[in-house]
Amino acid sequence: MMIKRLEELKDEDLKSLFSRDVGIQDVLADVNEILMEVGSKGDEALYKYTEKFEGAKLDDLRVGEEEIDSAYDFVEERILEALAEAADNIFQFHREQKEREFWMTEVSPGVSVGQKLVPLDSVGAYVPGGRAAYPSSALMNVIPAKVADVPRIVVCTPPKADGSVTPLTLVAADMAGADEIYKVGGAQAIAAMAFGTDSIERVHKIVGPGNVYVTAAKMLIRGTVEIDFPAGPSEVLIIADRTADPGVIAADMIAQGEHDPRSISVLVSLDELLASAVEEELNIQAASAARSEIVRQSLEHSAVLVANDIDEAVDFSNAFAPEHLEIITRDPMGVLRSIRHAGSVFLGGYTPVAAGDYASGTNHVLPTSGYARVFSGLNVDHFTKKISVQMITDDGLLGLEDTITTLAEAEGLKAHAESVRKRLEPRV
Repeated sequence: MMIKRLEELKDEDLKSLFSRDVGIQDVLADVNEILMEVGSKGDEALYKYTEKFEGAKLDDLRVGEEEIDSAYDFVEERILEALAEAADNIFQFHREQKEREFWMTEVSPGVSVGQKLVPLDSVGAYVPGGRAAYPSSALMNVIPAKVADVPRIVVCTPPKADGSVTPLTLVAADMAGADEIYKVGGAQAIAAMAFGTDSIERVHKIVGPGNVYVTAAKMLIRGTVEIDFPAGPSEVLIIADRTADPGVIAADMIAQGEHDPRSISVLVSLDELLASAVEEELNIQAASAARSEIVRQSLEHSAVLVANDIDEAVDFSNAFAPEHLEIITRDPMGVLRSIRHAGSVFLGGYTPVAAGDYASGTNHVLPTSGYARVFSGLNVDHFTKKISVQMITDDGLLGLEDTITTLAEAEGLKAHAESVRKRLEPRV
């Protein structure tokens, strides 16, 4: 990995960093076929694809209460305690996000306006699984929906080849408050939640991360059902000055790299000596990493950059709009004031991305690939809608009469103006 100065980056270098291709175009045809088959054949297609992709031959898609209860027996006590502590922190953070359920205010005499907050009727949470367990994703997807008071929360997760769901995933989904859990994964799970089948009633919104097939399916079913946001390979951008520990920075970049060969790690250093030290640490740590081959591939399209000053570093960060942004500087809070585009921000040398991934309470389901310019990370607002409310007295309407009728008639909508005048006519 070569060290480059930001000011020397060429257009092709920036294009390589900013493209962040998730490979959706390569799978669209296959995913569309799955969506169409699930839409037309329902459960039959779900059983077929579950056997094809997971190797599991099922006779029931829903996870029963007995299987959920028994899952607790297969999880070590220390892991149960860790899950419970993480869940408590996630609940606490998302409760702070929740807005007032109802408010009204008088904007002029006799004219009151307000807002009613209403939870969605049902949501579906996709939790990756199969060969691995992702209990943290179950917590992150279900808990904010629970805090929002969504009455029906559905979890879909792929089963193992023996037809069971990883106990860790079941325990986490149950702790978080899932109402229904189904043994189905991939694009077919997204289709089932979007269109509905005999076994799985459709939902109104689908959230959660997944592979490129899941992401493509979510993109294609928008319009039938709402989604949270598109998601691609995970990424981190680190802004650091000479107060930062190069070993810590390298460890964070490698931690990001072990997710996926396409994961991206970018350091924007304010000090050339720090950049060189991080590069050396990366070479040392990557060689001994548990997923060294995945890390190696990830680092091939990651970068160590040097900025002239903090303004140049922040400008680059805002243009990149990273999923995760670490600020390891002498005054991280001061730098934060200039940050406009990031999924989640981690301040100081003792705040790794891993803390947000598991335990601090913030949500780790975040926009990638530059979508942080326009999307927020998963939060309670994703599971609610806002209904505007107004109440006007006769005197209040009289005060608005000229404004309403003037604008209505200017638009050629005379009946709108008449609907106001009619109310203000003297009563006989």
